[in-house]
Amino acid sequence: MLVANLPYNVATPLVLTLLERAPMIGRMLVMVQREAGERLAATVGHAAYGAVSVKVAYRAAASVVGRVPATVFVPQPNVESVLVAVHRRPEPAVAVDEERFFTLVEAGFAHRRKMLRGSLAGLVDEAVFAAAGVRPEARAEELDVATWGRLTACAAASGPSRS
Repeated sequence: MLVANLPYNVATPLVLTLLERAPMIGRMLVMVQREAGERLAATVGHAAYGAVSVKVAYRAAASVVGRVPATVFVPQPNVESVLVAVHRRPEPAVAVDEERFFTLVEAGFAHRRKMLRGSLAGLVDEAVFAAAGVRPEARAEELDVATWGRLTACAAASGPSRS
């Protein structure tokens, strides 16, 4: 188990790296800046939901378990903090090619308000959307980790990656 007050400028990349490269860490309890913590733990429908949320959900379940007001620190920072509990999954949430999965997720969220048809152009064609049961007009933030996995599996079944 890892328990840490993470430097706010490296919290997100550090948590993602630990999930990817340190399988011996099964659980984490980290204090991070509120916005970063909300992104780590966000689910579909939450304003903070994005590529980071999907990447964490691929390997773990995360939740905000506490809020830490700025007033408890001396000197008082200009940010609020949260405690985020991260519990590693025994296996990734979806059984797909990891590289392709992350390529699609990153491309999907690269232009947040763009429809998937546009943001995944060149990576996913109309037939893949149909096979995965995903509307091409949907936006990345509408897809949970399981749906991203289904889209990835259907893209893999349709042929080699064009990334």
